[in-house]
Amino acid sequence: MGSLIDDSRPIFMQIAERIEDDILEGRLPEESQVPSTNQFASFYQINPATAAKGVNLLVDQDILYKKRGIGMFVATGAREKLREQRKEQFYEQYVVTMIREAEKLGITTDQLSEMIRKGDRSK
Repeated sequence: MGSLIDDSRPIFMQIAERIEDDILEGRLPEESQVPSTNQFASFYQINPATAAKGVNLLVDQDILYKKRGIGMFVATGAREKLREQRKEQFYEQYVVTMIREAEKLGITTDQLSEMIRKGDRSK
């Protein structure tokens, strides 16, 4: 885990995103137990109710589910569901924005494609 540092976004959303990242990166496999809200609260030094709000956000999205008396677990299919959500967010936040800016600057689709290929080669 690590510290939450983005003051521009609510802490509970950062908790949810951190759990999502752990699922996407394989640190929290499907059907594995996630830390308790008290563990999150202790680790990040936040109110347990705030941690619970982040966890419950993922329960509402069917990413996590509760086993009564045991704790929260990663749902089967959660990783693929998150991957699809993040792809859609990436498209909306970056691709659409990039295309609009390119249009303003008179950059053609071919020129934009070449820029992307050039950027990919610089790794």
